[in-house]
Formats: sequence, C-alpha cells, structure tokens
Amino acid sequence: MIDFIKQPWPWYLSGGMIVLIMLALLFFGKSFGFSSNLRTMCSIAGAGKKVKFFDFKWKDQVWNLMFLIGSVIGGFVATNYLTEPAPLNLSAATISDLDQLGVKFDGGLNPSALFSFEALKDVKVLAILLVGGLLVGFGSRYAGGCTSGHAISGLSNLQIPSLIAVIGFFIGGLIMTYLIMPLIF
Repeated sequence: MIDFIKQPWPWYLSGGMIVLIMLALLFFGKSFGFSSNLRTMCSIAGAGKKVKFFDFKWKDQVWNLMFLIGSVIGGFVATNYLTEPAPLNLSAATISDLDQLGVKFDGGLNPSALFSFEALKDVKVLAILLVGGLLVGFGSRYAGGCTSGHAISGLSNLQIPSLIAVIGFFIGGLIMTYLIMPLIF
C-alpha cells in the first residue's frame, strides 16, 4: 500500500478525487475555499466583537478548518515520509529563466534564495514576501474567495463571477510573470 501511495498519481485519479469531494460538498451544501479560514480564525479569536464582517456563526465552518489542518498535515507527511529525496526535474529553459532573474535553482520545490530563513535576512526578499502576502490576502478578500474556491468550487457551480475571477487570476499571473517580476529581480 505504501508503494502505491508513494508513486506519482496520474492526473485523472487526482482529478477524479477532486470531483468526488466537490460532489460531496455540493450534496451537503458547502463550498470549498481556503481563504475563508482566515475569516473563521479571526472570528474564533473574537474579532467579531469589533468588526461586523467577522461576526458570524464560525462553528458552521469548522469542517473547512479541519480540511485546512488535514491538508497541512498531509503535505507534511507526504513531503517528509512518502517521498524519496530527489532534486526537482526542471527544464533547462526554466532554470535559465530563473538564473536570468538572479534566482539560483537548487533542486528544491521552492528556491532557497527566496524561501529559507537565511533569505529572510535580505530586506528585498522580506519585502517581496510581505507585499506579496498582503496582495494575495487583499485579492482573495476583494474577489470574494481564493483561487481554489473560485476555480474548483465556483466553476463547478457554474458561477459567472467565479469565471471572471479565474480569468482575472490568470491575467494577473501573466502580468506578474512577464512584466513585474523582471522589474523586481
């Protein structure tokens, strides 16, 4: 069984599992999305006493918090116990593009030049992570959900606002990749 879990799964198996989860959520009247967990955690912490947005029945969202916690634990277990340590196999063109931006590819999923405790000593890297995090947080709140919520849950419900949001996510990603990142790096 462990050998089956350790091997890469084909896209259709993973996609089929997402479909089953979406059908279950639709059946129970729930909608998927990770960004709503921040609102739930703020409500649990008592932010609803000062800000109306956080004043809601957070206990109805405990299932989503459990999904978030399970995802984090599952990712940790998969990364630390179910994978053979091997460098990421990136194309030469991608490695060259990263090199042109000044980001050295070291074989990891996230480049340590940006995502390590050592990198946090660099003011530029820290500013990029902080500003990027604020923009993602603001964007997911302004769009009424995150990429997973709109692209998986919203599109499966045939919601036009989710289609518009997903198109906006892609346009924003392209603008970031081709126009803004070269300026930052």
